Amino acid sequence: MSGAPGVEDLLRELAPQVLVALVRRYGGFDLCEDAVQEALLAAALSWPAEGVPDNPRGWLVTVASRRLVDQVRAERSRRLREDRVVLATPQSELLARPADADPETDRDDSLTLLFLCCHPALSTPSRIALTLRAVGGLSTAQIAAAFLVPEPTMAQRISRAKQSIRTSNLPFRPPEAAERAERLAEVLHVLYLIFNEGYTASDGDSLTAPSLSGEAIRLTRLLRRALPEDPEVLGLLALMLFADARRPARTAPDGSLVPLSEQDRSRWDRALVDEAAALLTRALGGASPLGPYQLQAAIAGVHTEAADPSATDWPQILGLYDLLEKIAPNPVTSLNRAVAVAMVHGPAPALELLAALEADARLSRGHRLLATRAHLLELQGDLTEAASAYRAAAHRALSAPERRHLLTRAARLSPKAS
Repeated sequence: MSGAPGVEDLLRELAPQVLVALVRRYGGFDLCEDAVQEALLAAALSWPAEGVPDNPRGWLVTVASRRLVDQVRAERSRRLREDRVVLATPQSELLARPADADPETDRDDSLTLLFLCCHPALSTPSRIALTLRAVGGLSTAQIAAAFLVPEPTMAQRISRAKQSIRTSNLPFRPPEAAERAERLAEVLHVLYLIFNEGYTASDGDSLTAPSLSGEAIRLTRLLRRALPEDPEVLGLLALMLFADARRPARTAPDGSLVPLSEQDRSRWDRALVDEAAALLTRALGGASPLGPYQLQAAIAGVHTEAADPSATDWPQILGLYDLLEKIAPNPVTSLNRAVAVAMVHGPAPALELLAALEADARLSRGHRLLATRAHLLELQGDLTEAASAYRAAAHRALSAPERRHLLTRAARLSPKAS
């Protein structure tokens, strides 16, 4: 047995792999997901005290398999469900041997699971939510924050998605080419949300969760191998790498947030920047219409090209946001575009744009609208109002580093305003 540092991160990383192993062996997605959650809970309780097993995934697969059999035994009245889940292997043999003794246990079918969760039998919100839970390893609270909806709403959505998979008897197999094309947009959206949760965690004491963003990059690389010339797959991977390249400069030694305008750009990972730039060039070089991930990657690329913040080509960024808002309108894009408007035309017209967004419930519950308003008020010189807005944004922020950053901004402005 080894020590147990970072048990929570390890369990988050292993969760989708264990679920894949159980679904491949037994079928019955909903029962397998329940069994995996119980195994994760058992590990969370025992590993910190007893240490992490030498084969943590095998431990989880074995425990989850036993919990799965226990679930079936507890529901003898539901004979059809038992027949569907339990294999011909005698239960005594199943419980006696390690579940990871199967040579296929080490096969990574995360991409197959990804496409299963994005099946057309599910609603679009359910596809994304279930994939974030099953493949991304996010908690229900984190998914709710990513979607800007209350946690109970997201819990119901995930439950309905699992029920739909059960009742539809969806097969666990790689999708055919036509199916893959249908589900690609949802898969890309899911990967983007997983990356964003890792890049800026929605809650907790750490600004980032590198295991999540790293998993999103890994899955996107797998997707690119399957679709090497798809411009949106290339664009999404480029976007992730541009952002991940800035990770070393995004936090100070004490863990506090460093905004883009204040980052030491010499600390950016130039290898990732160069890889992202090459992917973006390839994505933009085809005849396909521009997609949202290509445009977002292009915006990130413009930021990265600037040697310092004053050299940023804001007119080009605003033009790219204009295109993005036309082809994929959403309130977050409009919020980001308002910042570009402020940098090109001044804060007054940008504040007018924010006023129009205040009625959007998806933004009004979070802190980003208030934080952006505070930034624009600061640019305009309304320091008292800016400090008040920063404090209001901090009150709504769930991430401790973001909350501290906003309060620090407010404190810096308050003496000047007095």
